[in-house]
Amino acid sequence: MAVRQRKIARSPSRDTAPRAWQRMLSGRRLDLLDPHAIDIEIDDIALGLSRVARWNGQTLGEHGFSVAQHSLIVEDICGHIDPNITVPHRLMALLHDAPEYVIGDMISPFKAALGLDYKRFEAHLEQAIHVRFGLPALMPAAVKKLIKQADHACAYFEATQLAGFSDTEARQYFGEPPDGYILRLEPLPSKAASEAFVARFDTLIRQMKA
Repeated sequence: MAVRQRKIARSPSRDTAPRAWQRMLSGRRLDLLDPHAIDIEIDDIALGLSRVARWNGQTLGEHGFSVAQHSLIVEDICGHIDPNITVPHRLMALLHDAPEYVIGDMISPFKAALGLDYKRFEAHLEQAIHVRFGLPALMPAAVKKLIKQADHACAYFEATQLAGFSDTEARQYFGEPPDGYILRLEPLPSKAASEAFVARFDTLIRQMKA
């Protein structure tokens, strides 16, 4: 008579358990579902953003137009729109897309399709980033509105100069560019974008501590 073997349920081991963290080149291990400020480093953010391409890489030029370069421009546009913007709010503008260093850049229609869970995840990571660098966890509504305006303005320039949009089409989706702001885009190599991002971050941090 054949002996029927019992199947023994095994507990998930550390190796087989679902992994929700990412190891960074700094050596930090960031829990994506429960991010802690202590595990966030600006060099990791700059490197990640410099290698994430806007428009899913569908842009003109030898190099992709990185989120790092986009972020630098958005911060500059914020200062053009509101010359009285404070240094902490400038830093918020520079870091407005910082969560994308681990979750990547998604075009707005796809973000909308994913719904609130994605936005909640993104917001949680943004709050941890703010706390790490001495900013309020939650962005004031007026600052969020300003950054969104600058973000749309930058998208207008990107759309018309790099992504193949007509001027009419870009104005339809992103609104009017800010009066008096002139921008000629040339996508930077990843290393240059990363270094420029860190340099601007360091300047703002010094100004905050002065």
